[in-house]
Amino acid sequence: MLSAEADVLIIGGGMAAAWAAVGAALGGANVIMVDKGAVGTSGVTATAGPNHWWVAPKQREQAVTQRQGQALGLGEASWMHRILEQTWETLPSLARFYEFCVNDTGVTVYNSVRGPEYMRGLRQYALSLGVRILDHSPALELLLQRGAIAGARGERLQAREEWEIRAPAVILATGGCAFNGALLGSRTNTGDGYLLAAETGVALSGMEFSSQFTVAPAFSTMTRAMSYVYATYYDAAGRVVQPSGDVQRLRFLAEALRNGPVYADFSRMPQDIRDRLPTISPNVLPVFRRQGIDPFTDKFPIALVSEGTIRGVGGLVLESEDCETSTPGLFAVGDAASREAVTGAISGGGAVNSAWALSSGIWSGRAAARLAKQGVRYGAIERTGQAGLRPLQSARNLDTGALAATVREQATDFSTTFFRDDTNLRRALNVLDSQWGEIRTHLAGGLRAREAASLTATSRWCLSAALHRRESRGIHTREDFPGAAPHLAKRQILRGVDNIDSSFASAEEMAA
Repeated sequence: MLSAEADVLIIGGGMAAAWAAVGAALGGANVIMVDKGAVGTSGVTATAGPNHWWVAPKQREQAVTQRQGQALGLGEASWMHRILEQTWETLPSLARFYEFCVNDTGVTVYNSVRGPEYMRGLRQYALSLGVRILDHSPALELLLQRGAIAGARGERLQAREEWEIRAPAVILATGGCAFNGALLGSRTNTGDGYLLAAETGVALSGMEFSSQFTVAPAFSTMTRAMSYVYATYYDAAGRVVQPSGDVQRLRFLAEALRNGPVYADFSRMPQDIRDRLPTISPNVLPVFRRQGIDPFTDKFPIALVSEGTIRGVGGLVLESEDCETSTPGLFAVGDAASREAVTGAISGGGAVNSAWALSSGIWSGRAAARLAKQGVRYGAIERTGQAGLRPLQSARNLDTGALAATVREQATDFSTTFFRDDTNLRRALNVLDSQWGEIRTHLAGGLRAREAASLTATSRWCLSAALHRRESRGIHTREDFPGAAPHLAKRQILRGVDNIDSSFASAEEMAA
């Protein structure tokens, strides 16, 4: 077994994790990162070209006011201003390790980055500050000491050994959950952090806002969505079926796909964008060329791919502006945390989510470093992992692939995403509740068992939240409750793992 100690342990390897490592190291902490994949290549950022919510100081009030108007009663202006300021201050510091683009007038473009190079630069930034990185080393459970965080335990996949790292501060940067679907770069995003934290008593919120999808060719996992701004859609007979608006567009396509195949082309894409596409999104066109398709003239079949809580909203409830949770010493950042304060009831898309990942990473890293300086706690260590690790009865050989497939089927089916009603939600939830019972009673093992448990737990939280929010708000829509209920302009808080309790609270009530 690998045994180590650190001031700050970061679980995850994407954008938020890397910025958290930078923040903690700059705060003077001894930092270890553990990632299920490899820091710099795992996660959705490494496959994308993300933007950041990058707004000059004089334009911020207007930007926040506009975002508040879109948040449908769930956003908080103070959080929005904080991430705008932090992103503006911090992003240029990466210039030593990443070459930002310069526009035609000679101005450096900070907001838009090339995902693979950006993540490679972030890894180098962290390493330059003395951060120790353990790739292919997933966390399986958290450790507590007198009710506070004391570290975590996991596996080193390539070395075929366990690891245990003691630390008075742990930052969960495990990303969101795409339900083990076809979203590019999401293979490691199985909701692990949600289950790790919930097993210590941390609540979740915003999980009903998980019905976020993106368009992709039906024959590929190439889920880079920028080109579809210019798409024209057709039914099987070749008739144009052109919806309008983002949420309405996806809902319209879901309805059309229930009735048969849907096709698209990029014939409306302006020539200057076509010329720049290989630079903007270099991995988009090759998937068409391999199929002998010219997407600018040829129609191709499309599918809708779930983005779940990655470009959705929900996650772990934060108790402070430093992103600490209700478990002392445990922080949550990026897509592992609820983003309702920043995005409201709609997706943060790429720009707001990226700025949130950077900012929450820096804030938590600094706070974790300060916490570590207070000294080491003493007392017996408690291992918190349950589902998939310590079954209630004798272990059985459950098929973890089949468990994950059931989650994907129930959590991403159009009936339980775009066309939600009481009957559909209860039906899907009953299936997953039954599966959860099997997992808790009989599933034991390593990484795959914990992933199956995390996927199932996350889908149950999402569906439970959707069932109890009896209205339509933002990306959560109910067929049986088509309008917004003014008294539900509050966050829905979910507590519990085996038994899930739901309640609603305003930002003021949560602060109190």
